[in-house]
Amino acid sequence: MPILEVKNINKRFGSTKVLEDISFSLERGQALAVIGSSGSGKTTLLRCLNFLETPDGGQIFVNGEKLFDAAETKSQSDADIRKKRLHFGMVFQSFNLFPQYTALENVMLASLLLAKERPDYKQNKRAIQEEIEHHAIELLSQMSLEGRMSHYPHQLSGGQQQRVAIARALALQPDILCFDEPTSALDPELTGEVLRVIRGLAEKHTTMIIVTHEMNFAHDVADHVLFMDGGLIVEEGTPAELFENTQNERTKAFLSSFSQNN
Repeated sequence: MPILEVKNINKRFGSTKVLEDISFSLERGQALAVIGSSGSGKTTLLRCLNFLETPDGGQIFVNGEKLFDAAETKSQSDADIRKKRLHFGMVFQSFNLFPQYTALENVMLASLLLAKERPDYKQNKRAIQEEIEHHAIELLSQMSLEGRMSHYPHQLSGGQQQRVAIARALALQPDILCFDEPTSALDPELTGEVLRVIRGLAEKHTTMIIVTHEMNFAHDVADHVLFMDGGLIVEEGTPAELFENTQNERTKAFLSSFSQNN
């Protein structure tokens, strides 16, 4: 059974179709790259998966559980939506760290908030907090940020901030880690350090969806690639199929223009 199934997702903003009949599946342990020009619907797709946007049509399943069905008119409570978001860890292109918290506090925050809902929290508060802190330290160490845990976001480089954001997304052990152009705000040197982290996650068979403009990275790391244009999935396949044996003329034009600009 696929870990993620997306069926016929549609999304409009006013009269503009942003996503049209988007369907795909993702197997556990695979990395899916989503490529396409700006405005093709890539980010909106991730936001729909993470319930930051509500699709106008379609269904979303994780581990066989139906998380969303546009045909069901019953409104979802904020608590229901928060619970469903736990399946997805989101890494944004602009980091979105809380400036008033240190790197360690940023990684711990969501886990602490959830822990307070546990019936045994008051009774075991210190032990729970120590466990959350230990896990956050482990994650930041995996990001090679051992000496930066007490630093605030403004004291960190863009690459370091993005690595904190990746650790934060991993803290709740999501089923699927989603990256929305994670290197677009970084210069080439810092881009390299973030891509190395994501490569390492792929080698550990972390289930990921990566929206990216880094074509060489998508070719090397992804198990499957979607090319989106005008809110549609125009072509999909393995990296070898999509990059080296392109079938669709729109895909060919995009890859050609991209190679000319780089």
